[in-house]
Amino acid sequence: MTRILLVDDQALVRGGFETILSSEPGFEVVGQAKDGAEGVRLAAELQPDVICMDVQMPVMDGLEATRAICASDSHAAVLMLTTFDREDFLFEALSAGASGFLLKTAEPEQLIDAVHALARGDALLSPEVTRRVIERFAATRVPVADASGRGAEAGPAGHGAGSATEVDASGALTPLTDRERETLLLLARGRSNAEIAKELFVGEATVKTHVSNVLLKLGIRDRIHAVIWAYEHGVIAPRG
Repeated sequence: MTRILLVDDQALVRGGFETILSSEPGFEVVGQAKDGAEGVRLAAELQPDVICMDVQMPVMDGLEATRAICASDSHAAVLMLTTFDREDFLFEALSAGASGFLLKTAEPEQLIDAVHALARGDALLSPEVTRRVIERFAATRVPVADASGRGAEAGPAGHGAGSATEVDASGALTPLTDRERETLLLLARGRSNAEIAKELFVGEATVKTHVSNVLLKLGIRDRIHAVIWAYEHGVIAPRG
């Protein structure tokens, strides 16, 4: 059973989402919150699997609430929902730790599919959006010195460990096997499981295992944050 928490300041929106999601076998809406602060409290109390989070709310907005939830012991995946197709919301949501981003204008089936995806541990971003993420992080990487004094590259200032600590790409990848490193590099280039399987001459089930191992060993929430991690830690260079 997938446990879902709804966080939105509009009661009618919460009610609509509950009607849609409760109609899906295996889904249970375990709580509703009218603002981010209440959402953080209920996330700790109810331990949902997926949180449908509005961006703009009073008291505490969805971005701040997502940061708090993802920094806590919660295992919940956060799906950001908004009426605004704004790139700054997208990147702020990902930086906060969200695993998916969906417009409120989406069809009911898309909301159901999104919750299923996050419950499986996948991220919900289209290939086009993934490319935007890659381009954004590739464009904003800045050089820093690694432990040997040579130049390395990190992510944008204020975003993750790469901006505040020295980056040693080889050290960061130490926990991974050679095949897992190859998988991470292909993930960071926006490849799907099927494309990775084709390039590595293995089955998709094997790729899924490699992806799971990469996320577990590096402490990364999902595929899209693996892309961000790879660019922040300088393990892949943008293609010119």
